[in-house]
Amino acid sequence: MPRPTAAQLVYGSCTVFFSTLAMLLLSQTSSGLGITVIALAALALGLLVAMTVPLPTVRTTGAAAGSAESAPQEQPVSTAL
Repeated sequence: MPRPTAAQLVYGSCTVFFSTLAMLLLSQTSSGLGITVIALAALALGLLVAMTVPLPTVRTTGAAAGSAESAPQEQPVSTAL
């Protein structure tokens, strides 16, 4: 399993923080059970956001070789004396 990128960590953390804050302010709950449910929901949402951030694509040697073959080839120039 690949390690998460910096973008995934930032997006997931921001999502957890802001969604927790918004849900707590909107629900105005003060019970321990309500806060626990909101925190778990925010963690699940943050994980979902972090996993859906596109991963950077890695170039393979086959793709690099394919692009080199499509480049126009230089033709030798004959010089007549």
